[in-house]
Amino acid sequence: MKHSAESLRQMKSTTPIPMLTAYTAPIARSLEKVGIPVLLVGDSVGMVEMGFDSTRHVTLEHMEYHVGAVRRGAPNTHIIGDLPYDSDRDPETALRSAQRLLEAGADSVKLEGPKYDVIRHLVSSGIAVVGHTGLTPQTATSFKQVGRDQQDAARVVEEAERIAEAGAFMIVLEHIPDALADTITRTVPVPTIGIGAGSACDGQVLVINDAIGMGEKWPPFSRQYAYVGKAIEDAAAEYAHQVRARTF
Repeated sequence: MKHSAESLRQMKSTTPIPMLTAYTAPIARSLEKVGIPVLLVGDSVGMVEMGFDSTRHVTLEHMEYHVGAVRRGAPNTHIIGDLPYDSDRDPETALRSAQRLLEAGADSVKLEGPKYDVIRHLVSSGIAVVGHTGLTPQTATSFKQVGRDQQDAARVVEEAERIAEAGAFMIVLEHIPDALADTITRTVPVPTIGIGAGSACDGQVLVINDAIGMGEKWPPFSRQYAYVGKAIEDAAAEYAHQVRARTF
C-alpha cells in the first residue's frame, strides 16, 4: 500500500524510514519490489546522471521527466519530487511548479531552506511538503559540514522548527553533526530524514548512485553497498573483446 504524507508523519519515533533517490523506471521498479517506502526524485539527478557540476542547472522540465519515469516504475510507492533551483522563489511560482510535479506523478514535493511562506502557501493549497535544512546544495558555496559552531547550530535548529511549524510533514537534515541531528529529531514533531547526519534521525536517505557504486566520486558521508560501475566496465570490456575476436 502506498504511503501518504500522513502515514509517513505517523512513523515519527516509531518506525525507521528508509528512503532512496530514484531517477529512472528500472531503478524505481527494483526499489519498489524490495519495499522501499519512499523514493525521492532529487535534483541530484543533475550531478549524478546528467553530468552537471551543480544541481542549479536542473530545470522543472528535467524534474517532470524523471518524476514521470519513476512513477511508471513504482506506481505503488510514495514519490517526493524536488523543486529545482529558482522554481520556488516565491509562493505562487512554487505552487505552479509543485502542481506540475504532482501532475507528472509526485505525491509530495521537497524544497530547500527556510522558505516558510512558500511552505505555508503550498500546504494551504493542499500540497504535501518536505523541508530540507543543514547543507542545501542549491545555494551552498561548499559541501563542508554545516552547524559545527554554536551559532550555526542554533540557526539550523530554528530553521527545522519553523519548517515544521509552517506545515512540512517531514524534514531532510543534510551533512550536520550527529548530536545536532539528534537534538532536532527530539525537538520537531515530524520525521527527520538524515543524509550524513547520524543514526538518531527518524529515517535515512541516500543517492541511489552512491549506494550502488555507480560513478567515480562519492560524498564522504555516503555508503556503498555494491560497485555497479565496475560491473558495467567489466561487461562492456568482455563484450568488446568478443566482438573484436569474432566470437560474439
